[in-house]
Amino acid sequence: MLTQKEFFEKAGAGELQAVRCSRCGALAIPPRAFCPECSERAWQPAPLSGDGTITSYTVIRVAPRGFAGEVPYAIAAVHMKEGVSLLGRVVDIPFDKLKVGLAVRFRPLTRNGQTAVGFGPR
Repeated sequence: MLTQKEFFEKAGAGELQAVRCSRCGALAIPPRAFCPECSERAWQPAPLSGDGTITSYTVIRVAPRGFAGEVPYAIAAVHMKEGVSLLGRVVDIPFDKLKVGLAVRFRPLTRNGQTAVGFGPR
């Protein structure tokens, strides 16, 4: 089973990975303890292409403590081509070009030794 720690380690190396339930076939990201469809713990790693489409986004202008020096920045909900959705920070796309339906690609973001999910132009 893929743990949260392993998910972010792989993401930091440029590999986006979900988990697939070997019982019912449901796909989930990030990894979780139980399948949301059948409640089993029968996960197998499932690599994702990294390609997706923005389904929603917002520009953060007043950030939480620790991120205040980075404003403004955008966060997007991205529907991956494999069917799961994931939140991530938008990078290398001007705010005036952001729109629902925009094609993006996964980009690992590392800050202070921590990896986060990012999305940039495809």
